[in-house]
Amino acid sequence: MRFLFEDYTLDLERRELKRGQQAIPMTPQAFDLLVVLIQNRNLVISRDRLLESVWGGRIVSESTINSHINAVRHALGDNGQEQRLIRTVSRKGVHFVGLVSELDARPMPTIFNGSGNPLAGIPPVPARPSIAVLPFTNLSENPLQGYFADGITEDIIEALTRVRRLFVAARSSSFSYRGRAINVQQIGRELGVRYVLDGSLRRAADRLRVSVHLIDAVTGRNIWADRFDSVVDDIIDVQNYIATSVVGAMMPKLEQAEINRAMHAPTESMDAYEHYLRGMACFNRGGRRGLRQALTFFYMAIELDPEFGMAYCTAAWCYVLLKQSFWMDDIALESAEGARLARLAVEVENEDGRALTWGTYALGHFGEDLDVCSTHMNRALNISPHLSKPWYLSGGQKLSAGRHEEALERISQAQLIDPGKTEVREIAILSSLAHMLQGRVEEAGSWAQKAFAVAPDLPRAIGLLAASHALCGRGQEAARAMALLRQHGPELRLSGVRNWVHLRRQEDLDVFEDGLRRAGLPE
Repeated sequence: MRFLFEDYTLDLERRELKRGQQAIPMTPQAFDLLVVLIQNRNLVISRDRLLESVWGGRIVSESTINSHINAVRHALGDNGQEQRLIRTVSRKGVHFVGLVSELDARPMPTIFNGSGNPLAGIPPVPARPSIAVLPFTNLSENPLQGYFADGITEDIIEALTRVRRLFVAARSSSFSYRGRAINVQQIGRELGVRYVLDGSLRRAADRLRVSVHLIDAVTGRNIWADRFDSVVDDIIDVQNYIATSVVGAMMPKLEQAEINRAMHAPTESMDAYEHYLRGMACFNRGGRRGLRQALTFFYMAIELDPEFGMAYCTAAWCYVLLKQSFWMDDIALESAEGARLARLAVEVENEDGRALTWGTYALGHFGEDLDVCSTHMNRALNISPHLSKPWYLSGGQKLSAGRHEEALERISQAQLIDPGKTEVREIAILSSLAHMLQGRVEEAGSWAQKAFAVAPDLPRAIGLLAASHALCGRGQEAARAMALLRQHGPELRLSGVRNWVHLRRQEDLDVFEDGLRRAGLPE
């Protein structure tokens, strides 16, 4: 679908605004806002409707809405005084008043009619990731278990709505497909979503099994499937456990699917979100080159959308990993830049649990007061309790502060959400260090071995393996691990360990340094 007005072309499929042959850069939210206004140009769009359509119903400030309206006007050569194309109607909303024609013959989909009721038109798939959670099917012999299946579905929808930049179809829309024989691709077209989560529930006595499938609604391809088992004790607790487990396991798969999609998107129409996804592909690939490439994409995303919190925090994490891997060219300068990006991540998107988590941990890594970090991290846990990363990274910060048991409790909660599937490396590293600091060196060695098995080139894993071997009295194994560590960081000395592993208590740092000293790290 393409819309023509004046000498502009708005292409929904390519997500591109052009004036003549010149592409006009826009942030994702500004583009979505313009689409909403043009698709509903016969109506005055209220601020509440903009919140629902562009920001998924999340609360944003009045100034944020105004800044995006002004950004759209600027892209169209309009302004608040002239209001040639976008007119503000006092106490009512905004109205696109330009003359528009459409290039293809499909009827124009509208989001709502004059009374605010949804219409049956087919909405476009949003640029951001979008998903519908269909009501889970009750496969139990007892039909009364249907309410239990509905409760789990609703909990999953509620958890997903907390994820910023994820459009989640409303419960009423998803539940309208209950019992209807409609294929997933049709559902995707009708609800305007890229992904569909489908599931079933089977209960026998006190045992419960929930099976789920994540499907690409555009291609019909099955992206991910899993099952979750539980003993039914307390109904509410079981619902929360299943919802948390499903969302925690699904989100990494959803993000990877988006990354894969972005890698095949046309580069000439990339917006901030596409740059972010391509940056994540480089970030996940790792290595010095991968992290440097990722930074290039993240900085592009930030330039296009200065309110993109996840771009700030993942850029900050690039600097964290560069420092931990001895790959910084200028430690002082790049550490300061990492801290700046982390601080902006926390300030820009303080309603995004992931951005808060990554940004806060990076802040602590680059020296921010841990009490301040703890406040931000607790907020992240309240926003995204269904994700494993806030749990184990908050455990890492507790570890930095010397609160070992609290650290292990939070790391254990992360393991429950993600039992060794996607975050095993980081969970193993933090678990190893926590046990080492509490004197349980055999357990520390076991966890270090797990981390080394999945990340044999990661200096932190190698260092923990060397220290734990040495503290357990296994001198030869410790020496081999230390030789490997020195290959990665020949400049590393005991005097520089505090800049590598952030342990704020001297007695904790002494334990780790003692292990590295026994393994052969020079002063």
